Order: sequence, then structure tokens, then C-alpha cells
Amino acid sequence: MVAVPLIAGLAGCAKLDRTLVPLADLPTCPPQNAAGLAAHQDPLGPHSTTRTLECTLAFLRGTRDPALLRSPLGSRMALHLAERNSDPEQRRSLAAEGVRFAEKALALGADRDGAVHYYLAANLGLAVRDDAARAAENLPRLEAEIKRAVEIDAGLDDGGPLRLLGMLYLKAPPWPIGIGDGDKALQLLRQAAERYPEHPLNHLFYAQALWESEEDDAEDRTRAELAIGKQRLAEGDWGYSTAAWQQEFSQFERNISARTPDAAVRA
Repeated sequence: MVAVPLIAGLAGCAKLDRTLVPLADLPTCPPQNAAGLAAHQDPLGPHSTTRTLECTLAFLRGTRDPALLRSPLGSRMALHLAERNSDPEQRRSLAAEGVRFAEKALALGADRDGAVHYYLAANLGLAVRDDAARAAENLPRLEAEIKRAVEIDAGLDDGGPLRLLGMLYLKAPPWPIGIGDGDKALQLLRQAAERYPEHPLNHLFYAQALWESEEDDAEDRTRAELAIGKQRLAEGDWGYSTAAWQQEFSQFERNISARTPDAAVRA
């Protein structure tokens, strides 16, 4: 995929919220500079405090450093903050800001950076999640961005592009309305769970795809994957993501119980 289709597709994102969410007061943040931040950006993420993420994003809002702007850092910080924010409007605004950071990185020549495409897609999906019309409008771009991330680095974030694309196919409306495809979802999420078995969400999302499939042994396999995912979640250190992921596991268990009221969900 080349840059021209991406530029042509920006019209679908023009309606995203452009409001900037107030962050930590930059003068009260620890001293930062572009070179130091670029050299130590990898640890910033699920284990970082919200204030650390806010200070980083606040710095990135004001920087003109091309190396930082060409990196996925701004988009990644916006996504982590959006995922932690309980206010729907602020969550959408932060995700939309993450899209803009990624678009700027692409404009500066980062098309071959899989993380830029990955975080652009993750932010875009979050920004339009609660608006059916806007989500439908952006489905083609979402698919294109995630497929580009898969093409460049499918192993990013422990198979993140695979599970993101798989869940897009699982949740999107099927043809002819949308791009939903249960078979593709099952294949991609199985790959994520098998290739990157340490990540809890790979097993949770594969379990969800199995549950929606019509395979004869789908229920048993669903419960088996769910159990593996819960074990990985309990054994690993997933930082601030842990609580949210526990809620996702619990919600899926409730969904199973609702459809099979006579069967207890096995741990």
C-alpha cells in the first residue's frame, strides 16, 4: 500500500473530534527533551502512570522534532490515555488525536513503520466505536491500515495487528453491508493465539471467534481458550491494562452463561 490511497482516504476522518483534552501542566512535568524521549520511548506504555503518559503527550503536542513526529509515540500515548479515560467524549478526543499523530508520521515518511499503521487503526476504531455511521464510513480505511501493519510486522504487540484485524472481521457487518467475515476472523485469531500464546487477549478473542462459529466442538474449544487466556492474565504483569482486560473476560463469561444457562462456565 502506498501513501496516495492513505491521503485520499483522509476525508473519512475529517469529521473526527479535534478537541484537545487538558493534560498535566507541562511546566510541572519532569524535564524532557526530544533526544532523551526518543531514546527511552519503548518503556512508555501500560506500566506507566497516567501522569507520565500525559506529560509525554503534552511534550509531543509542542515538539517540532521530526524524528519524534515520525515515530508512533504520540499515537501510542494517545491510545493508552484514551483507553484509561472513563469519559466518552474525552476518550473519543484522545483517540482522534492519536489518529492525527499517526497521520502526521505518515506524512513525514513513516509508511514502512508497522506501529504507525497499527496505532492509527487502533485509535481510529476507538474514535468511531460509538457512532455506527462514522464507523461504517471508516471501515475500508480501518481494514487497510491494519492489513498494512500485518504486512510489515504481524508480531508487533504480541500479535496485535493479527488480533485487531481478526476482531474487525468478527465484529463488522458482513457482506454486502460491510467487511465482516467469520472465517477470516477465526483464521487470524487462531494465528494470533498460536504464534503469540503469552498474550491474554489473543486467547480471549480467539475464544470469541470460536463461540460465534458453527463448528461442532466450538463450545469446548471456546472454554479451553478462555481458560488459557485467564491463566495468562493472572500470571503476567500487564500493568494498568489488567483491570480492563479482567472486565472483558468477565463480560464474555457472562455472555456464555446467558446463552447456556444450564452450563456453568468453567474457570
